[in-house]
Amino acid sequence: MLRYAFALVAAPLALTASVPATAQRSPADNISAISAHLRAMTTMTANFTQSDRSGQLLPGKLTLKQPGRIRFQYGKDANLLIVGDGKALTMIDYDVNQVQRWPINNSPLSALLNPAQDLSKYGKIIPTRNPNVVSVEVSDPKRPEYGVITMIFTKVAGAPAGLRLDGWVSLDSKNNRTSIRLSNQKFGVPVANSTFNWTDPRPNRRGGR
Repeated sequence: MLRYAFALVAAPLALTASVPATAQRSPADNISAISAHLRAMTTMTANFTQSDRSGQLLPGKLTLKQPGRIRFQYGKDANLLIVGDGKALTMIDYDVNQVQRWPINNSPLSALLNPAQDLSKYGKIIPTRNPNVVSVEVSDPKRPEYGVITMIFTKVAGAPAGLRLDGWVSLDSKNNRTSIRLSNQKFGVPVANSTFNWTDPRPNRRGGR
């Protein structure tokens, strides 16, 4: 179970069709618009469904608070938790009392969790068939071990900067791909910092964080 979740945070929603190069683009179809959305998206809650190449589906609840805080609370089928506290990502597998932790900047999720990051250095727009869908692929060519993330947005009036994050696909250095699809997104809702606390399951390390 931990391996599948690792691909989520250590590692594109698959795009199988593109538009001709001559297709018209709107102002939202650029890196600057996506950066504006990430800066305006101070908080978000959503339901998510995680899938991998084996076809395994795991539902859960996502909570995000900028900058750097995120929580993937999985459902009853996975006794697993992933938390970002602003500096690091921690993955806790309560079935085996295992904890892994690494800097957010070492993960492609930093593209989502660091709104101050200059996406123009690492991101490129991926054309899509639907004119209301915007896709951006983010990777650091100098750090291929950090993987690739492709984020998918839909143009929605009233959403932060006119875009709604609908999901992403992460691809790690070992070519493990994990997709996240979001639903019931809510922006600007109150989110306490305590939401990103977690309980350490390891012996002799009991207590909250």
